[in-house]
Amino acid sequence: MDVIRIPPQAPTANAFAERWVGTVRRECTNRMLIAGERHLASVLTKYTEHYNGHRPHRSLGQRPPNPPPQVVDLNAARVRRRPILGGLINEYSQAA
Repeated sequence: MDVIRIPPQAPTANAFAERWVGTVRRECTNRMLIAGERHLASVLTKYTEHYNGHRPHRSLGQRPPNPPPQVVDLNAARVRRRPILGGLINEYSQAA
């Protein structure tokens, strides 16, 4: 692996990082008031867990990168909603 230097002032030079930053801004930080650096770190940690564990991704066939281990038949199961980030995002799972 080689280190490639990104030219300064080139926003499209690192498309993966720019896509991540854009997604976080659109879905999370633009919709809430961040009170400080510690609050921002907490919000980004929770959003990253949601992004990698529950949020569907188009390139993966609407599955999350780290899906839960069990597959549930949603026609026969009750669904439970869990609010994330104070209700900004909701995650759904099978109710016990």
